[in-house]
Amino acid sequence: MTIEAWRITGQSQIDSYVGRWVELAVLLVNELSVARAHGRPAGPPADRRAALEEALTRQGWTLGRALTGADADRLAGVAAELHPAFSGNVATLNEALVRHGAVPNLHGDPPVLAFHAPGADLVDACAADAATALAMVIGVGQGRRLRSCEADGCELVFMDVTRNASRRFCGLSCQNRAKASAYRARRRT
Repeated sequence: MTIEAWRITGQSQIDSYVGRWVELAVLLVNELSVARAHGRPAGPPADRRAALEEALTRQGWTLGRALTGADADRLAGVAAELHPAFSGNVATLNEALVRHGAVPNLHGDPPVLAFHAPGADLVDACAADAATALAMVIGVGQGRRLRSCEADGCELVFMDVTRNASRRFCGLSCQNRAKASAYRARRRT
């Protein structure tokens, strides 16, 4: 998902700032926390830092400083904390908000709204901002838009930005696999 999706659809009640942090949460979970993707095993990457840097670059993210191996390992823990929010588990999301010190504030010149303390390290800043964005999506009644793929063998998560929040799959490959499987099942009976 790219930021252009927010500009194109315009139907969701989420602004682009919150949407961007939700995109980071989706990226972290999908890169570091799923065991199966598109019907295949998708264990943790051998080099988390390199895999995360590649995914961040692909999505147009810059974190402001170099990502270390320790940061990547800690972000894998953050991804595991955020993953249950896509299934409606707000308890772990609340714990993540507290653990990473999420607090709205303005800092920088010009002032920028952030949900982490000005002195927070990279991992706590990303975690606080992403967790707050997920909480805001849920808090404005749009939690049903935070979804996990419904295809068998896929645990990828996504933010559904369709008009009627009816998206069921992470992408076309999973949708096609599910439709083909349903067709074969109908043919057998």
